[in-house]
Amino acid sequence: MDAIRMTGIVKCFGPIRANDGIDFTVKQQEIHCLLGENGTGKSTLMNILFGLYHPDAGEIYINEKKASISNPNDAYALGIGMVHQHFMLVNQLTVLENIILGKESGGFFLDKKESRRKVEELVERFGFKIDLDEKIINLSVGMKQRVEILKTLYRGADIIILDEPTAVLTPQEVEELFKILRQLKANGKTIIFITHKLNETMALSDRITVIRKGKVAFCCDTKDTNEKELATQMVGRQVEDVVAKTGEVKGPVVLELNQVRLNKRTKETVSLRVRAGEILGIAGVDGNGQQELEEMIIGNRKVEEGEIKINGTPIQNLSVKARKTMGIGYIPSDRHKNAMVADFSITENFLLGYQENPRYVKKGLVNYKALEEDAKVQVEKFEIKVAGVEQHIGQLSGGNQQKVILGRETSHDPKFMLVAQPVRGLDIGAIERVHKTLLSLKEQGKAILLISAELSEVMNLSDRIAVLYEGEISAQFAAGTYTKEEIGLFMAGKKQEEMAYEVDSQ
Repeated sequence: MDAIRMTGIVKCFGPIRANDGIDFTVKQQEIHCLLGENGTGKSTLMNILFGLYHPDAGEIYINEKKASISNPNDAYALGIGMVHQHFMLVNQLTVLENIILGKESGGFFLDKKESRRKVEELVERFGFKIDLDEKIINLSVGMKQRVEILKTLYRGADIIILDEPTAVLTPQEVEELFKILRQLKANGKTIIFITHKLNETMALSDRITVIRKGKVAFCCDTKDTNEKELATQMVGRQVEDVVAKTGEVKGPVVLELNQVRLNKRTKETVSLRVRAGEILGIAGVDGNGQQELEEMIIGNRKVEEGEIKINGTPIQNLSVKARKTMGIGYIPSDRHKNAMVADFSITENFLLGYQENPRYVKKGLVNYKALEEDAKVQVEKFEIKVAGVEQHIGQLSGGNQQKVILGRETSHDPKFMLVAQPVRGLDIGAIERVHKTLLSLKEQGKAILLISAELSEVMNLSDRIAVLYEGEISAQFAAGTYTKEEIGLFMAGKKQEEMAYEVDSQ
């Protein structure tokens, strides 16, 4: 029996046809992955199902009965819940208070005891491990996501939609989420999982629907397909595996860290060198010093101990602006916070970080013509999907936003590129473009420090790899020296010398 059947769904935003006659079916008690590149209409379709958008045409059937869904309350009444990519939680309230907010037991007077009993019953039934009395502000991202899932269950959802749920999770949190989703399925729930990650799709789903350019491009049982076929269906062409050709790098040292302490809790300091024409990849689970390393190099965090040099010149006491003028290009881990202004146009965003550039600013006056010319060149070069360079960058998909930032930062001929989490939240087509750009910069002799939580990305692109664990380097080696599993041990805290000892003693 079908839990969901959507037929002929059309949704337009002005001239843009986000959903173009989509037919979408989900069977009861299955995990169904809705797969596609960013901006192809996946979230729009699910927002229609949850009542946040109203379709311009088409029909919806829930459990074989025609349904009219005007708002989320209608959706919940039909047993549909949704966990959004950006959580809707109140930081200063507890886990329990967030779960029951708006649906408290007890009528006129709140019966918190009865509400707690119902939530505890759900926690026990579905195997959630969570402290109901902890405040949201103190929780990890993975724990916050569990709260959102519990909110939908508390409201009686039998069909749960998750929109890009792994975009900001660590590998461990992803695996914990998958365990929860499989448990929900085993307990009779139906799951729709919006994603663009192929490995997750293959590992989790029972069936897959691929959306491309607002239409259904492909639909099948997961067992009948593979990652390569799915990539082709998503993008509409074969996608290349971008892997660096590694060899001995003999260029001069561009970036140098000498005994830099990333935080006060660590016992050891960090020393690194990146040469011209080299990519040094920093691997590790998020939260092990990557953010501190990124911010100290670019100048957003003070270096309390140690020295950082660019081309032999100490920079730890220089401003961000001064460092940029020395030839540092910067792709930050949080593009929304540190690389763009959502309400500015693409043209205006090309000025950010380059306000002192004489091509753009003379005697305090901005040369918008030069900015617009450069923006148009990069939009064409990176095949950025925009209505025009006057469009607000906040209206673009994550992949297109990242390509705007990449185009801006590479257009000024940087000597060194600090690249942090460059493909987080990006789809496969955008990832391919980012990786090709990084390898092209390497071939041009640029020095690149790549900080990424995606181990496969670090392994494919890097000449050398350093692993961060609790603010220290647990290993540093040439790419290809260790397997993915062995690097995983370094990421979990095993020291390189311990690995060498085990090999020697065998």
